[in-house]
Amino acid sequence: MKRYAKEAILLGIQLLFFYIYPLFMGPTDAMGMVLILLVMSFFLALVLGTLSANEIKYFYPAIVSILFIPSVFIYYNESALVHAAWYFITASAGLLIGAVLHKLLLRGK
Repeated sequence: MKRYAKEAILLGIQLLFFYIYPLFMGPTDAMGMVLILLVMSFFLALVLGTLSANEIKYFYPAIVSILFIPSVFIYYNESALVHAAWYFITASAGLLIGAVLHKLLLRGK
């Protein structure tokens, strides 16, 4: 488990943003909340792609997308299920950019 500590910490932060952050937002802030969650997913995936050398990091976008689905039924309605695809796409983009940065940083060493 110590081997995947970075991944677990970043996934825990992502879970906090999916399940705790909506508790503090008002009902009129829905689009702003979606935008902030998308940006956070991108940056967490970017950090994971940059820091992690483990191959499990490539499952991160799928895990993020799957973990968002229960929050749809808790906080939103079924029309928000489409956002799971957006989280997958943004996390994939962040992970890809982070993996490229990781390769470029390792090449310099």
